[in-house]
Amino acid sequence: MTLVLPGSAQLVAGDRRLGRIAMRIWGALLAVVLVSVLLTAAWPGLGLKAGTSPALLGLLRIVLIAVAIGWGVLFVDAWRLGQPLSLLRNHRLSLVGINGALVFVVVGALLFSAHVVNVQRAFWIAVAGDGDVAGTSEGRYNILLAGADQGAGRVGLRPDSLTVASIDARTGKTVLIGLPRNMSHFPFKEGSVMDKQFPDGFDCDGCMLNGVSTWAMDNTHLFKRKKQAGMVATISAVEGITGLEISYWAMVNMKGFRNVVDAFGGVELNVRDRIPVGLPHEASFHYIEPGVRTLDGDDTLWFARARHGSDDYSRMARQKCVMSALLSQVNPAKAVLNLREIMEAGSSMLSTSIPGSEFDTFISLALKAKDQKMASVSLVPPLLSTADPDIDVAHGAVEKAIERSENPPKKKAGGAKKPKPATDAVTGGSKGTLSSGYVANDTDDVAAAC
Repeated sequence: MTLVLPGSAQLVAGDRRLGRIAMRIWGALLAVVLVSVLLTAAWPGLGLKAGTSPALLGLLRIVLIAVAIGWGVLFVDAWRLGQPLSLLRNHRLSLVGINGALVFVVVGALLFSAHVVNVQRAFWIAVAGDGDVAGTSEGRYNILLAGADQGAGRVGLRPDSLTVASIDARTGKTVLIGLPRNMSHFPFKEGSVMDKQFPDGFDCDGCMLNGVSTWAMDNTHLFKRKKQAGMVATISAVEGITGLEISYWAMVNMKGFRNVVDAFGGVELNVRDRIPVGLPHEASFHYIEPGVRTLDGDDTLWFARARHGSDDYSRMARQKCVMSALLSQVNPAKAVLNLREIMEAGSSMLSTSIPGSEFDTFISLALKAKDQKMASVSLVPPLLSTADPDIDVAHGAVEKAIERSENPPKKKAGGAKKPKPATDAVTGGSKGTLSSGYVANDTDDVAAAC
């Protein structure tokens, strides 16, 4: 009776006042759950808002713990009402075993749920940015995705990869804009701190795009937000190169990234060429062999980062393949089952300027993007020279890619489709060549190019 309807045993054979209170609380909780389910079904955004609110998650955790304790007390009291000492020994032992199992399963499940809710709450608190809410720019969110490359032998924080995800705020359709880390002599956003320091572009000796953050962190006195100087400077560079207004940024710790991939159970990728994992002198060195393979976190990281026998632009193409695969393959059901592992891994991997109040917006856009073709354009050779880039060409390429994403060309009825040049060559694991360009770096459908 206590399992099916908490408080009913007390109402029949024990403290009726306690039974009535328990049944009223149980009824109120069922009503809240039912109303929440109906509201979420009618307005999915409301459910996402609740699921990313630390305040509501904190309240839910307290409620789950309270229900676990209260339900456990009712089970123990129901066992007492059964007068176990009046039963035969075998019956008494059976009753103790059944009641103990019920307490363990019900109370344990509720306490574990409270723990999972707390992990989710801690994740949102840990990664939530403290920036202001940013609106769209011409109907799009432009998010700078930076891969942090920090470790022994490296000076400062050097973004190992920089990609702008330009997302249609209505449909979620996304264009990935790749920026090479070795670009130099580029302008900064007009009027920015870096523009005042480098009015003729980033033209200092040995200065490249991945060094902007290090330069800024060595000169934090120039910036209002000293702790964010590196990212602020990098954003002004990206805005100057692309002509886009960056809404938010997200920094991904490369080492933490592999833990997230493992938490999702790996990612399936089309490995077109042997990809080295590690360095040749290391005992763990091996190759990822060609074929369609499900890679774990470590191999996925090396698939995205390896340059041995390759080049920066080839691995930029592979990185887009990883992004596309993760977006299309992430299963919400699997995410729920591995929520604790994903949240714990994600909180050590991700930092962002996106305020917590906007998380539901981007989760909703991500769900929409799963069913859309992802386009890409990379500001690399043969489009332009990274040593002395033509910024007008860069701006034009970005505008064209976004325009094609928003208004894909319609096929002419009865017209013959213009054949594309053959791209059978594979270099460094990416389809294409350095001279002709890598297919995944400039395409209307990254998944098909990979």
